[in-house]
Amino acid sequence: MGTAGAQEVVPRPAHMQRNAGEFTLTAATRIVASGDALAEAAMLRDYLRPATGYDLPIVGKDGVNAIRLRLDGKQGALGKEGYRLSSDARGVTITAATSAGLFYGVQTLRQLLPADIYRKAKVQRNWPLAAVSIEDQPRFGWRGSHLDTVRHFMPKTFLFKHLELLAQSKMNVFHWHLTDDQGWRIEIKRFPLLTQVGAWRTETQLTPRPGDPPGLRYDGQPHGGFYTQDDIREVVAYAAARHITVVPEIEMPGHARAAIAAYPELGNQPERKLGVGRDWGVIPEVFNAEESTVRFLQQVLEEVLVLFPGQYIHVGGDECPKTEWAHSPAALARMKQLKLVPAETTLADIQNYKDGQGKPADHPALHQLQAWIIGQMDVYLTQHGRRLIGWDEILEGGLAQGATVMSWRGEQGGLHAAQAGHDVVMTPERDTYFDYYQADPATPGFREPPGARQVTTLQRVYAYEPVPAAMPPELAHHVLGSQAQLWTEYMPDGRHVEYMAWPRLLAMAENLWTPKALKDYPQFEQRLAPALQRLEVQDVNYRTADGPRWPR
Repeated sequence: MGTAGAQEVVPRPAHMQRNAGEFTLTAATRIVASGDALAEAAMLRDYLRPATGYDLPIVGKDGVNAIRLRLDGKQGALGKEGYRLSSDARGVTITAATSAGLFYGVQTLRQLLPADIYRKAKVQRNWPLAAVSIEDQPRFGWRGSHLDTVRHFMPKTFLFKHLELLAQSKMNVFHWHLTDDQGWRIEIKRFPLLTQVGAWRTETQLTPRPGDPPGLRYDGQPHGGFYTQDDIREVVAYAAARHITVVPEIEMPGHARAAIAAYPELGNQPERKLGVGRDWGVIPEVFNAEESTVRFLQQVLEEVLVLFPGQYIHVGGDECPKTEWAHSPAALARMKQLKLVPAETTLADIQNYKDGQGKPADHPALHQLQAWIIGQMDVYLTQHGRRLIGWDEILEGGLAQGATVMSWRGEQGGLHAAQAGHDVVMTPERDTYFDYYQADPATPGFREPPGARQVTTLQRVYAYEPVPAAMPPELAHHVLGSQAQLWTEYMPDGRHVEYMAWPRLLAMAENLWTPKALKDYPQFEQRLAPALQRLEVQDVNYRTADGPRWPR
């Protein structure tokens, strides 16, 4: 039962020195804190209690054999999320400018203890902690995980577990994908049919399997679920206690089939009776461009803003097919009203448009119509003190004034947005989409869930650089950070999500926290073994090197 080594911390601290000796946590240890540090002290006590059996008192008076949490109010070089941690035989001291910094220092402290500290029942053992000196701070302010709870609904208990694991890795954004073609997962009291109808589909497209005949297959089983507003308040509060901001995503104007199934007047063919989407991929039904639909979406956002206090609201904006608009007299009338096309323009002109090379293409006015819808949401959110964020398609047709871009179709969208003075979150799919395979399907013993499009290995995730090489240095400050995307078409439950997320999320966490100059994949691999042990203790279905754990 030796001392946990100082080199076991993930993500790697900015500055860390291993010193002689160690501190041993005992039943006589005290947690010293006061004022605004008390909340983090209580969290630390609760973290340590189950495995040690120690109910450590929180006191105001300093002494030996103590863990001291101190807020100094001076951000200095360590910023608002940085911290200092020093430990020796007399105890541990964590100092930070803010409670977030203290919290991240607490996460480092836990990693310095044996992995058994993460257990939920008492373990009979000693609790040594290496003597270290650490000064640490994150490289990026946006360190996140997206999770799609539409394609497959995930229970609230799983969300709590996922958030706790993110917090342990010093991640601070949870991008919660709540609406799409295949389901509407958030209760909106003004519009109850969104969940009474939109939260349930009749069946689900099955995962393609080798040797299957051509054509789509379905499971024949109803699937659905939604989060009540009380559920959402619990998730947001749980995240906030761990200094994680929840960014909700309410998709518009595409990926709207579930909402249109609930309220057909939102669509472009209201006389059609649609069901909630049961297929994956891009579905053609989209919101219409009527003022009443814009107001409907803003009324949805009214309730969203009350539930989610964070700065950013994600409006999707991606993969919006324009076919319905191109055939809609109402959409053409809107384009004329907005002076996006001349008054004499016909639907045939819109449908038969060709680009500069004479190839069929979407008429520019169709993209401008989407930009108008997004712009209405941007104005609304700005009026309410929030910021709009969307996938990089919101660049098409002109970018809304206050928008932040999430660049998923490579890096070019992020570059264009930064050049126009907008902030960006870099999320290129080849490096950050964790629904991709983790190993080559030709690998012996390959056991990945079917359905992925390409391969994104742990090493590739670790090598990803959020600031593109092509970005001028003077624009780099527009890169807020990055996040991992967990799209769940082929992840039917939390065990599958964990398998696809971990340990790749550990690599992403180090990418976003650790200084670029300290990134070292062989050294990361050495620290990965104890990190995986911590996941094992917490019953996380992570992927091992040969991938034999899925499904478990």
